[in-house]
Amino acid sequence: KLSCFMPAPPFLLLYHTFLTHGGLNQGLLNYQEGQVVSKTLAQNNAVSVTLFSFDKGEEISTHESEGDAFVTCLDGTGKITIDGQEYFLHEGESIVMPAGHPHAVFGEEQFKMLLVVVF
Repeated sequence: KLSCFMPAPPFLLLYHTFLTHGGLNQGLLNYQEGQVVSKTLAQNNAVSVTLFSFDKGEEISTHESEGDAFVTCLDGTGKITIDGQEYFLHEGESIVMPAGHPHAVFGEEQFKMLLVVVF
């Protein structure tokens, strides 16, 4: 059985360091009680790059995407459900949500993630 978990690529580790030590926790994207907050960093026909923060217990319900979605956990713990299978993502871990497969994201605790969707 193949695992969807993989170590984050070096460029994302550098980006993670910037975001958590210089931007993300300095007001770029803060937690808000009872909400999922997002900030789009880049968007075009080929790619979308978005930061998310989830308060504990908040979620993005099951949906499908036209592009492959690469998620890296920047803080906390999130539950990613892909095709009904649950995965728990911790800081520094990444997972791919393949295009056309139903998936959802849930904040097991306060949770920040970087989402890169390639169309």
